[in-house]
Amino acid sequence: MAEMTDVFFVDGMRTPFGRAGEKGMYWNTRADDLVVKAIIGLMERNGDVPKDRIDDVAIAATSQTGDQGLTLGRTAAILAGLPMTVPGLAIERMCAGAMTSVTTMGASIGVGMYDLALAGGVEHMGRHPIGGNVDPNPRFVAEKLVDPGALNMGVTAERIHDRFPHLTKERADRFGVASQHKVQAAYEAGKIQPDLVPVAVKNAEGAWGLATEDEGRRPETTLEGLATLKTPFRPHGRVTAGTSSPLTDGATISLLAGADAVKEFGLAPKMRMVSFAFAGVEPEIMGIGPIPSTEKALKKAGLTIDDIGLFELNEAFAIQVISLLDHFGIADDDPRVNPWGGAIALGHPLAASGVRLMIQLAAQFAERPDVRYGLTAMCVGLGQGGSVIWENPFFDGKKKRK
Repeated sequence: MAEMTDVFFVDGMRTPFGRAGEKGMYWNTRADDLVVKAIIGLMERNGDVPKDRIDDVAIAATSQTGDQGLTLGRTAAILAGLPMTVPGLAIERMCAGAMTSVTTMGASIGVGMYDLALAGGVEHMGRHPIGGNVDPNPRFVAEKLVDPGALNMGVTAERIHDRFPHLTKERADRFGVASQHKVQAAYEAGKIQPDLVPVAVKNAEGAWGLATEDEGRRPETTLEGLATLKTPFRPHGRVTAGTSSPLTDGATISLLAGADAVKEFGLAPKMRMVSFAFAGVEPEIMGIGPIPSTEKALKKAGLTIDDIGLFELNEAFAIQVISLLDHFGIADDDPRVNPWGGAIALGHPLAASGVRLMIQLAAQFAERPDVRYGLTAMCVGLGQGGSVIWENPFFDGKKKRK
C-alpha cells in the first residue's frame, strides 16, 4: 500500500541563461534541446539513480508551440536517452511553470504514487515571445473582466508603484544595481557555475562555441546609469530595463525523491519540501501575487515569516520584490534576500525560473547550517503568485558565527 512520505529536492541543474533574440547565444539552438541538455547533465551527476526508475518527467513552457510543444516532458525524456517506459507531461503556469512542475511531481511523490521524478521548465523567448501565437478570448476586454494592460507585465509593474507610492523608483533602482553586483560577486566566488550544464551553440556564421555562463549580466551597472534609462511602459514612468528581468532563453531541471527512494539509492537530498501554495490576485497588479501565496504556504507549514532564514525571490521586476518585502516588514537590502542576486541580472526565462530559485537556495543551504527554512517565491502573469517553503537538511541548530 502506498503511504504518505516526505518529498526531497535531491539535485538541480540548468543551462546558462542567454539573451533572447538574434544576438543571443541560443538563437540557433532549439528549446527542446536546451531541456535535453539539462536532463542529461543532471542524470550524469546523479549516476546512482537508475533511469528506468524515474516515474515521470514534468517540463513546463509558457508558449507551448513549435520546439516548445509536443508534450515536452515526454519528448525531452526520449531525446535525453531515458527508457521508453518513462512517461512525461507538459505544464503551463506562465512564469511559475517549473515551480508547478516541482509541486505537481512533489505532490505525486508525497502521496506515495511516485518514488522519483524530474521537474523543470524551458523558455526560448527569442523563438517564442510571451503572448505570441495566442488568441485571448475577446470577453476579457468586452466584459471588462481584465484591463488590456494586464497582459503587459511592465504595465502591471508600473501599477504597483502607483498603488504604493512609498515604493519609489530610487528604491527599485538601488535593488536593481544590487542584484547585478551580487550576481557578479557570486560568479567571482564560484557559487553559480557548479550547477550550470555547458551547451554547444552555433553562431550566425555557423561557428560552434560553448555556452558556460549567463549572458545577460551587467556588473558595470550604476545608480547614475539607471537614472538615465527610458521608461518603456509609460512616459515618465518608474520601471526601466535596469529594474526589469531581461528577455531570456534557458532551461532548468530538478530531481525529486521520496524518503524510500532516498534510502534505497543512498541519495543525499539538498532540501525537503515543507509546503507550497499558489494564489490569485488582480491581473492588473500581478506582481503582488507572491504575498498571498507566501501567506498561504506559511500557514500550511505552521510557520511565520520570521522563521524564513533565506529568500529566493524571482526578480521579474524590482518593484515586485520590494512590494513583498515591504508587506512583510523586511528591508530592501536584507542579506537573507537573494544573496547571490537574481533575475534582473541572470534573466527570467519564464517557465524555467522556478527551479533556478531552488537550485540557488539549495546551494546556499549547504553553506548555511544555521538556517532551517528557506522560501522560493515568484509572481505569475495574469495575476498569480507561487511559493514553496523548504527545510535545510544541514541545519544544526547553531546560530551563525559573527
